[in-house]
Parts: sequence; structure tokens; C-alpha cells
Amino acid sequence: MADNYLEKRYEATLGAGRTKVKRVGHTLDELLLKNRSHRAFLKDYVVSRAELERIVAVGSRIPSACNQQVLRYRLVTRGPESDIILRNIRLGAALPELHLPCPGTEPEAFIVVCSTAPETKLVNIDLGIAIQSMLLKAVEMGLNGIAIGAFNRENIRRDLDLPLDPLMILAIGKGTDRIQLVPIHESDPHAYYRDGGTHYVPKIPASELIV
Repeated sequence: MADNYLEKRYEATLGAGRTKVKRVGHTLDELLLKNRSHRAFLKDYVVSRAELERIVAVGSRIPSACNQQVLRYRLVTRGPESDIILRNIRLGAALPELHLPCPGTEPEAFIVVCSTAPETKLVNIDLGIAIQSMLLKAVEMGLNGIAIGAFNRENIRRDLDLPLDPLMILAIGKGTDRIQLVPIHESDPHAYYRDGGTHYVPKIPASELIV
């Protein structure tokens, strides 16, 4: 394809000298970089149910394996149900000495992801797509989140009176962690770590992902 092909087609269609429409919002690359797992949240910001509804709404627009669409969501804002979730989750498994979340930084809004079908490979495909899409939507809205797989499923289902089995929990809020990506080689340690108040996340560069 010739250089500047799209620009030439633009001019040929709309005429040279026309003002081009400026991009509004974030690019996907920008959203991906902002979409980091936060384990500390601003208490002064209370996430509303309406905000959680906007995040979950992506579920009606994303792909689904075999178009099964089995995922369902419980929305939890600040209150007794959020206290139940906090008692039954674990954050920062690679940093047990920090006992995350630290007091006063706990998340208080959650999306509990459930399934109408038994957990299978296809359900987990949907789960991965949904989790990533919802977290990206949260970032687009100026919020942050973290996907939590370490939680007491039995207690969560019983104490929230869920009609379905919970598969994953998203914590949503205004994140306060300072997070930085660190390039590594495949043979290097992959565990995240903290130093000087910064949370470092090792990532294999794109050049080493291609086989």
C-alpha cells in the first residue's frame, strides 16, 4: 500500500483542505496501559450502581464462545454486601507480608461474575473476554479495578444469596497505586513486587511473544 494512502483517499472523497475530525477519547493502547490491577482505592470516592451498570453493559456487546452468553452479574456498592465480599477475598498473593488491602484503602464496589452453566473451557473463554472488557470500560470512565480469583466461593454464594455460582469478582474504584511495567525476558521471574512505594509488574516484550 502506498504511503499516505488513507490521507489521499480522504482528500479525494471529501476534498483537500477539509478539516479532519479530531480523535475523541483514548486509543486502545492507552486504555491497555492504564488498565492495571489496583489493590488500594480512594475512600472518598463512592462508586454508584449506575457506574457499575455502565461497566456491565459491555456484556451485551462483546463476543461469546458459541454465543452461549451464560454470564450474569451481581452489582455491589458500599454497604453490608461489600463488607461480606471484603471478608472473603484475598489480594496481593505474591506479597503476603503486606496484608493487602491496607486498612483505609479497601475497595467497596464489586461486580460478582456468575454463570448459568457449569464452568467449562467455553465459559472460561467468555469469562476472560468479559473481565478484560469490563476493566477497560472502567478505565475509560476514569475508574480502576482488579480481577479477583482468590475468594471463598461457598461463603460468597451463601452470604450474598446468589442463585448461581460465582466465578470471579471485580473490585472497582478510584485506584491509588503507583504502578509501573518492567520489561523482562521469558526466563526472568514473573512475580510482581513493590519497591519505594511503586508496584512493579514484569512483562515480556512483544518482540519475544512471537514464535
